[in-house]
Amino acid sequence: MSDAGLERELKFSCPDLAAVQERLAELQAERVSASAREDNRVFDHQGELGARGCLLRLRTDRHGALVTFKGPSRFEGHAKVRLEHQTRVEEAEELQKIFESLGYGVVRRYQKKREEWRLGGVTVALDHTPIGDYVEFEGEGAETVASRCGFDAEQAERRTYLELYDDHLRENPGAPPDMVFS
Repeated sequence: MSDAGLERELKFSCPDLAAVQERLAELQAERVSASAREDNRVFDHQGELGARGCLLRLRTDRHGALVTFKGPSRFEGHAKVRLEHQTRVEEAEELQKIFESLGYGVVRRYQKKREEWRLGGVTVALDHTPIGDYVEFEGEGAETVASRCGFDAEQAERRTYLELYDDHLRENPGAPPDMVFS
């Protein structure tokens, strides 16, 4: 399989997003978008997609709606690699109704505030979430750009946001079931 349709990313916990912003500016990265809220709904049918390590997500953000399918993850070096297909859609609520008509329902929801930068062919996402701040480097040169920003690829987070939130729920049983801002 070629790299077309493959997501290659590194994610790190980041206690100081402002320092990363400053470093990206020093590196003359292009700020693609200011921080804005995203709302993500994950769909499944009787746990079938989750059992296969797949994800079907409908995201709404400042640009509208984006539907994404992600295949099972594998690791190449420290980078997480997975098949990814996505497209913008005009009517998020109508697409949700289509999914529901096909037997898929919302099984999880998570939110974050994301700011995006671009350096070479790498997208850098600065994410503020209800459980902390993270930075993601996505693209062929992700490890190089992460290193230039002061991150050690060996320390990359392997868990998805949903897996991170599951761990948070185990440690905080009174937390809301979904990773959303209050």
